[in-house]
Amino acid sequence: MSAKSVAVRLLSRREHSALEIRNKLLKRDFNGAEIEQAIIELQQGGWLSDERFAEAYIRLRQQKGFGPVRITIELNERGVSESIVNASLHENDESWQQTLLQQYLKKYKNRAITDYNDKAKRIRFLQYRGFSLDAIYQLVG
Repeated sequence: MSAKSVAVRLLSRREHSALEIRNKLLKRDFNGAEIEQAIIELQQGGWLSDERFAEAYIRLRQQKGFGPVRITIELNERGVSESIVNASLHENDESWQQTLLQQYLKKYKNRAITDYNDKAKRIRFLQYRGFSLDAIYQLVG
């Protein structure tokens, strides 16, 4: 089986970044030249696209309640260039504020903040989920 056919099979299940495909093919002991050739052919044929991967990944992670900061880090770890991430992310989009509010209400319902420690704990939780401090302070502060 060729590296290209394995990559096509992987891409038929879900979108992957070029780095993910490269790593998965390396684990299957294909040589570097064959892997690079397969990646180039898949990109030229429209099968492999970091832009499409980034959009799908952002949509998936946002639906799971993660914010733009965390998603940016995760995409960078998956080898997606910063320019593609910035083009796909739309950080100032209203939907991020909506996601932040949904996560806050899901975790804390309408319970009032009792003291400073409670407020700090809520801020840390939302930061961990990947929201910016400005957005968090608008909601909590």
